Amino acid sequence: MAIRLEEHPILGVPEKGRKVQFTYDGKVMEGFEGEPIMAALKANGVVIHRYTQKKHEPRGVFCAIGRCTDCVMVVDGELNVRTCVTPLKENMVVQTQYGVSAEPFDKQ
Repeated sequence: MAIRLEEHPILGVPEKGRKVQFTYDGKVMEGFEGEPIMAALKANGVVIHRYTQKKHEPRGVFCAIGRCTDCVMVVDGELNVRTCVTPLKENMVVQTQYGVSAEPFDKQ
């Protein structure tokens, strides 16, 4: 289910950049340039960003201000990118993070 915040009760209507394409785990998706990667993923129905190293538990957005590491993902080949504060750019390659890798645990 896709969700996008259209109006915030305190912040008002968010400004939107131009619509851009990016890939998430090989799937082409659309978002607005400059919005947090997390927001673009959420609007496309993605809520799991990574899996923990020890127990392989799913994690998604928790603090949404860049303090925790629940939303970290692999972005353009870089591990541990905080997607809640990283702006979306055209043609970004975003991948689920598995522990400290972009490879699922069964392939590590």
